[in-house]
Amino acid sequence: MKEFKKYFKLEASPADIYNALTNSAMIEIWSGEPAIMSTEPGSEFSLWDGEIVGQNIEFISDHKIVQNWFFGEESDSIVTIKLHPDKNGTNVEVHQTNIPDDAYENITEGWESDYFGSLRELFD
Repeated sequence: MKEFKKYFKLEASPADIYNALTNSAMIEIWSGEPAIMSTEPGSEFSLWDGEIVGQNIEFISDHKIVQNWFFGEESDSIVTIKLHPDKNGTNVEVHQTNIPDDAYENITEGWESDYFGSLRELFD
């Protein structure tokens, strides 16, 4: 199992980024795919038309999101996203643990291109 941690700089407020990551309609706008999302701890979510599924664990409005991503019966992976305000926008800290070795490259490329590449396009 592997771990991923990286900071991404976005030119938007923490509130705008939090909304883009937790509002189903906004997720569908920047991802271009169906999404199910709720800020209710314990609720299930689905992103990219079911490519990413899991359970929401914790939300601190405009600051923190914690989710459990499911990788079948093999493992669960905890994803923590923290939003740090910056004078020119927000530094987004992503930390994902317990990533299966065979999924690591796909996951890290997904964070770079699918998640934050798309979010950059949304906020530029």
